[in-house]
Amino acid sequence: MRLVIALFVGLVIGGGAVWFLGTSRGKSAVHSTGDQIESSTKAARDGIQERLRAWELRPEEIKEDLAKTGEVIRDRARQASHALADSTADARITASIKRKLLANKDTSALNISVNTTAGVVTLSGPVGSTDEISKAMVLAMDTEGVRRVISTMQVRPGAGKQS
Repeated sequence: MRLVIALFVGLVIGGGAVWFLGTSRGKSAVHSTGDQIESSTKAARDGIQERLRAWELRPEEIKEDLAKTGEVIRDRARQASHALADSTADARITASIKRKLLANKDTSALNISVNTTAGVVTLSGPVGSTDEISKAMVLAMDTEGVRRVISTMQVRPGAGKQS
């Protein structure tokens, strides 16, 4: 008996889904979701390609390393040293993190101070919660050229992002 009821419920749900997908609203939802997936996939693919270039991991570079030494080694410190050679690297890192903080609805860019020296980022200022500290640190760590993130932010209720 349970099997029959489960089968009937499954048919009703399946029929409802087919009906919804047949409506213009359903088709629009499917199309919108498809566009979002395509956009996310393109962004991920572009990000990987950029990292392959930054880390010098393109096929021709791998072949060259293998021909020279028989090994492929990439050191994060090597990448950081290239970034530090650029006198504006720290300013770009700081600006990038501030943009990310501004764009994120869960962090307060006005309360969080960002300082960058030789790829080491220091975040300071009052925030509304430890969750805001975590999110700000993730945004900073996920910024190209950052070697370390130090937080001296302090939790003060009411200090966080105001909606």
